[in-house]
Amino acid sequence: MAIAIEAVGLTKFYGDAPGIIDLNLEVMTGEIFGFLGPNGAGKSTTIRTFLDLLHPSSGTVTILGHDSRDGSVEIRQRTGYLPGDLSMYEDMTAREMLRYFSSLRNVDTTARVDELAGRLQLDLDVKIGSYSSGNRQKVGIVQAFMHDPELLILDEPSTGLDPLMQQEFYQMIDEVRESGRTVFLSSHILPEVERTADRIGIVRNSELITVQTVDDLKAKARRHFQIVFAEKVSPDEFSGLPGVRSAVSSHDGYGVDILIEGPVDGLLGKAAEHRMENVISHEGDLEEAFLAFYEADDAA
Repeated sequence: MAIAIEAVGLTKFYGDAPGIIDLNLEVMTGEIFGFLGPNGAGKSTTIRTFLDLLHPSSGTVTILGHDSRDGSVEIRQRTGYLPGDLSMYEDMTAREMLRYFSSLRNVDTTARVDELAGRLQLDLDVKIGSYSSGNRQKVGIVQAFMHDPELLILDEPSTGLDPLMQQEFYQMIDEVRESGRTVFLSSHILPEVERTADRIGIVRNSELITVQTVDDLKAKARRHFQIVFAEKVSPDEFSGLPGVRSAVSSHDGYGVDILIEGPVDGLLGKAAEHRMENVISHEGDLEEAFLAFYEADDAA
């Protein structure tokens, strides 16, 4: 499979302050890659360096086979970019601005713009300065998608969208995946990344701390088991098992509520030593896995 984005030792400092440090990353053609971290972690710096809007302090980036600096014009021609702080021409209508952006690429996007605006319930003939924040975000999404780019780089793309428009946006991402194109999606909204991404990179304090598939990351999330037994069972039997973070008595001593990370084989084996009346398992989600990574980093 071809590589859409490759960063090798990518580092950017603002004076003495780090933006991103020693980033080594490959994003494959056709995948949706989620770049996850809190505000200030280095996500936007990484994107701006990818697109040569910032020059790296060291390291290299290759986008769609081109060096990010030497091939920046070609890269931008083939990329759709939604910045987290999109500036627009306030006195233009959305239609006028999008037509202008299309002329810069020398492509006719009229039909595609109308289609996308319809899906997002966006009136194109209103001056941008009078738009709500949600409608401004819709204009940004349309300008990123309107030329059907090979690569979409999206920084906090669903900010300001209502739930219905978020679902429409996710459908647009699914269509990009189905067409074999690539998305690099930076976000701090965990459900958004969980819904859309194939793989996830987690960044903290300007460093990439892990890259995993969504399924693998969720498998390491904490899960909650509520087990009710036919006889009274002490939670101490479970508290020392691998991965168990807490075990407390419930149901007047006949039950044990357990929080566990990772494989549950040991837990279920221990529980099977007693006759069980009921077992309820609450599947871990991406948010729990994400928080577990951060707590582990704090404890280090």
